[in-house]
Amino acid sequence: MSHKRIPKRRAAMAAGGVVALGAAAILLPNANASQDGGSSDEAAAAPRTLKAADASDLASRLAGLLGDAFAGSYYDSGAQQLVVNVVPGDDNQVVVQAKQAGAEVREVDNTLGELRSGARTLKSEATIPGTSWAIDPRTNKILVTADSTVTGDRWDRLESTVEGLGPGMATVRKSAGTFKTFASGGDAIFGGGARCSLGFNVTAGDGSPAFLTAGHCGVAAEQWSDAQGGQPVATVDQAVFPGEGDFALVRYDDPATEAPSEVNLGDQTLPISRAAEATVGQEVFRMGSTTGLADGQVLGLDATVNYPEGTVTGLIQTDVCAEPGDSGGSLFTRDGLAIGLTSGGSGDCTVGGETFFQPVTTALEAVGATLGDENADPGAGGDGAGGEDAGPGAGDVGDGSGAGEADDGAAVGGGDGTGLTG
Repeated sequence: MSHKRIPKRRAAMAAGGVVALGAAAILLPNANASQDGGSSDEAAAAPRTLKAADASDLASRLAGLLGDAFAGSYYDSGAQQLVVNVVPGDDNQVVVQAKQAGAEVREVDNTLGELRSGARTLKSEATIPGTSWAIDPRTNKILVTADSTVTGDRWDRLESTVEGLGPGMATVRKSAGTFKTFASGGDAIFGGGARCSLGFNVTAGDGSPAFLTAGHCGVAAEQWSDAQGGQPVATVDQAVFPGEGDFALVRYDDPATEAPSEVNLGDQTLPISRAAEATVGQEVFRMGSTTGLADGQVLGLDATVNYPEGTVTGLIQTDVCAEPGDSGGSLFTRDGLAIGLTSGGSGDCTVGGETFFQPVTTALEAVGATLGDENADPGAGGDGAGGEDAGPGAGDVGDGSGAGEADDGAAVGGGDGTGLTG
């Protein structure tokens, strides 16, 4: 494929988006703060200052260490600390262990097992189109959301099921919008009359170049083009939707295609080093072909969404906005970690709403692909990835993950190659 330069209108939007991001797009310090001074006992008991990715790693370790006492965790972005929920029971040693590991510890009532059991009850008794649920560690409850189509008998059924879980187990909130996938007709990557966004370039199991996008895009069409009405440039290899995820692996038809591991931000590119797990409370950015760049926080993990087409499980819930055509677009962090692929949700980038993402780690494992530094080809994310001379790949197939057409879409400036800057 030939390289496509960014249209002037998109470049102008990208430059103007600095104001939209404002202080939220200033880079966090790269180094983890160390606890210098004081006794070793004091240092061990003090919550550590962590980057979100490090907090996610610590949460995984503590989940194994604390066993049944572990009741979830989330990232306090303001304090840059990991907050861990524990149900200590008769063993207060678990609190000591979590504190010594560097977490802020909070004792709660509901175990993770109880919350997961509640989610299974919702699945069996309240799988209603227009509903979703995810465990919210910040409230130690199940967050249940119903869109505007859930009324009458369906609302009564949902409310009754939630009440049956017992007091303090779940909260229900109404969404003004309608849950839907974000595929649409327009520009970006095109297939079968649908428009979607490229998520992340990856290396397939056999070493060939490919990319990830939403599964509902992959089942909508087998072949995808970088221009409306253009010749196909990639073919779907695997797609899952609905069911246990919303992801697709799409192989480039030309095995010589350069597919750098990066996200096109409009006037610069952000190198993507690897895939990472999401953490509740974590700051994330989404890039899509319709609305460009948007940011927000992770609200819940292992979310279940009941779309009109069917139920999808294992998603990430966020407050990041998205609109039709953004489907499949990349969710990532300011330091270049691939987090998710845009699935669907409600609302838009004017009124906001709930948006759900397919975890990249799960998709990679399912399709047998690698991303970023894990790629077999060391040149996949080469030094020439930035600026106007970037080769085809992420954000270049129809500008699928590049700056969108929305006049007020957020974007970033800078151009120093360090990532998202204010």
